[in-house]
Amino acid sequence: MNELAEENGFLVAYPEQFNTANPMSCWNWFKPEHQVRGMGEPSLIAGLTREVIEQFGVDERLVFVAGLSAGGAMAAVLGATYPEIYNAIAIHSGLAAGSAFDVASAFTAMRGGQDQTRTAAGRSSEPRMIIFHGDADQTVHPCNGERIFAEYNRDNVEVTESGSSGGRSYIRRTGRSGRVEHWLVSEAGHAWSGGSANGSYTDPTGPNASREMVRFFLQESPHTGEDAK
Repeated sequence: MNELAEENGFLVAYPEQFNTANPMSCWNWFKPEHQVRGMGEPSLIAGLTREVIEQFGVDERLVFVAGLSAGGAMAAVLGATYPEIYNAIAIHSGLAAGSAFDVASAFTAMRGGQDQTRTAAGRSSEPRMIIFHGDADQTVHPCNGERIFAEYNRDNVEVTESGSSGGRSYIRRTGRSGRVEHWLVSEAGHAWSGGSANGSYTDPTGPNASREMVRFFLQESPHTGEDAK
């Protein structure tokens, strides 16, 4: 993302979780108090976003959020609870907002168990969304990405294409409106597709998820290039 920020002229902020709040330093996306507006971790991240917007004079029409795994699940929560802040969200190997309500239901959802709690977050509007998932993910079952796409692609009309990039094949589905995309990467596990080998939970092979996310973020934005911050 840093390289793409230099290339496209945008800012990137990386919020960190304290291990005192979660022993794995992950966002607590599965707890009810962290799935609602004005409370918990969503309010903290939204507050940080607003600080960055104000401090750096960011165009409010060009604000996006992306995450992997628990970060992807929290990105989904942010899209549901603060849709007026984030123009689009990217979920990599994550889960939909409201997929769980405690640790046990979180593991059930991660294994692909049926979700019955989707009303937990709620939303008044919908940011655009791009979803990435590996079909060999053993940590968060790829059906979670399928469910998110199905939920957001309510007209049930889509364009499907297949291809190969970075040494892996993929299937890309786009909703008719173009507001939602779903990428299923063949033989990819629980890692950021096309990510830097120097990072954690990254897979340098496969489509470059970061580049595709930025492309998706900016494709309907009012400005690009030097003004896209």
